[in-house]
Amino acid sequence: MMSMDFIFRLIGMMLFGLGGFYLGQALVATGGISPNDGVVAIVVTILASGFIGLVITPFLTTRPYRTLQQRIKQTPATDLVAAITGLVLGLLIAVLLSFPLSFLPSPLREVLPIVAAAVLGLWGMSTLMGRRRDFAQLLSGRLPLRTPESAAGLDERSVLLDTSVIIDGRIADISRTGFLSGVMLVPRFVLNELQHIADSSDALRRNRGRRGLDILNRMQKDTARPLRITDMDVDEIREVDDKLIALAKRLKCPVLTNDYNLNRVAEIQGVTVLNVNELANAVRLVFLPGESMRIEIIQEGKEVGQGVGYLDDGTMIVVEEGRRYIGTTLNVIVTKVLQTAAGRMIFARPDLTSGN
Repeated sequence: MMSMDFIFRLIGMMLFGLGGFYLGQALVATGGISPNDGVVAIVVTILASGFIGLVITPFLTTRPYRTLQQRIKQTPATDLVAAITGLVLGLLIAVLLSFPLSFLPSPLREVLPIVAAAVLGLWGMSTLMGRRRDFAQLLSGRLPLRTPESAAGLDERSVLLDTSVIIDGRIADISRTGFLSGVMLVPRFVLNELQHIADSSDALRRNRGRRGLDILNRMQKDTARPLRITDMDVDEIREVDDKLIALAKRLKCPVLTNDYNLNRVAEIQGVTVLNVNELANAVRLVFLPGESMRIEIIQEGKEVGQGVGYLDDGTMIVVEEGRRYIGTTLNVIVTKVLQTAAGRMIFARPDLTSGN
């Protein structure tokens, strides 16, 4: 099956070849070429013009069309509708102005309507593009409330999800709490990476990919917070993380992740990052030295005599002289709290006054 490029090349070759035929006839008619060489000249111009048409036609037809199509594909639907509506309104105003402008003397009556159409069309596009959020709310039947927050651009925003946060799974529970505003967007290239992981020959990697797909399926059925798969892409970039950052910059929206490296790279490039691990650390229970808690000692610590237990959120509790209490639950008193890069660690000692 012939490609569109090849079909347009053939059409361009024939059209340019036809132009070359008329060009050759014109050269012969001017008398600059002898009648004996006329046929040769016409054939040469046909072949040369046809070859030029074969080469440059895709750059005049299919290549610009594909570039435009890709740009439209990457542009949010709200922006497209706002731009087209603004262009139509601007051209309608230009049509209304063309009648009084037609009474002006020549050449103003021929030039000014064209200038008015171009200026008003661009003005309409830029105006509605600048107010696209209000325009989208108007189309959905909800008039925007002009509060100081919305005027400052602090209204609901979409958020991009990366592969790691989907596989992690906690995003499904977070989305149901209502802490996230706006629409959760999953780019098609992230979904493709997730499917590639799910098809991996490595069992662990395959299970992680399938878990991510299950999480997405569950989130799509959950109406508490909308989740959408978007075809917006950044074709000039190949790496998924780099694509995600570039798309976030283009859409001016944050990235939701728990990938440390993606977090740092995105922050360097000025992209807002919502890190699930940082959120988990922020909402952990706070214990101060001198407070009491009840903990089960489950294993030995690194130092002699230490016992180790864990809170429900995974925080490690190191209990001095707690080794002899392994397998039992007892009250302990917090003596020190350390915050490390790996998380938080609490040191405690048995509360001998409580009777445990």
